[in-house]
Amino acid sequence: MRIIRYQIKNETPKYGWIHEDNLGAIDGNPFGEYRRLKAETPLQNARLLAPCQPSKIVCVGRNYVEHAKELGNDVPKIPLIFLKPPSSIINPGDTILLPPQSQQVEHEAELVIVIGKRGRHIAAEKAREYILGYTVGNDVTARDLQKIDGQWTRAKGFDTFCIFGPWIDTDFEPLDALITCRVSGQPRQMASTRDMVFNVGTLIAYVSSIMTLEPGDIIFTGTPSGVGPLKDGDEVEVEIEGLGKLTNPVKNEK
Repeated sequence: MRIIRYQIKNETPKYGWIHEDNLGAIDGNPFGEYRRLKAETPLQNARLLAPCQPSKIVCVGRNYVEHAKELGNDVPKIPLIFLKPPSSIINPGDTILLPPQSQQVEHEAELVIVIGKRGRHIAAEKAREYILGYTVGNDVTARDLQKIDGQWTRAKGFDTFCIFGPWIDTDFEPLDALITCRVSGQPRQMASTRDMVFNVGTLIAYVSSIMTLEPGDIIFTGTPSGVGPLKDGDEVEVEIEGLGKLTNPVKNEK
């Protein structure tokens, strides 16, 4: 099932589900008890929003060997994690703003895990029980500021720097899916999720050994090699085979 958050005109945003080219509302909360109502509204009539509202956004750095190499870094021996603020979230199709503080903003195509139920100290072999599904992500990064600061809060935390969607797929299998990124039609990134250094189960076990994971929290699982600069007027397309496509225009912040 593909779960969405959507808005029609100026109505209150709702959770829903997709069947072919239609959507149906969800009565209740997809992270708890709910029932699906009939899918009879054309999908084109709705604006798709970020498909959940996480209390925290956990990200994994250098989780692909070739990406670590392209930036001149060693591959971590344990997962390297950081946080993005919820204020950095924008919706599928919204504009990525290039802040004046940075001269080198880059895309990062990623698989994103969506947590389905509360958990702490989750064993890797039990991780699947805590996953609602997966979505497509773009961890936008001010690369020059990342190098200057050493720690990554500023480089990763600007408004519009966290994009995920367009839906949560509860049936997706992440073992070997192709991740691609195109900028204004030009290929930039291409790799398989099988190339991750630390797999989904390991990441959930590690993160949950540090912090409690809440329903709706998301984990960005790292980006493959091929990251590159964005400029005013670009359009970024991040796609994961069998999962979906995320498209956002790019503009200078005024």
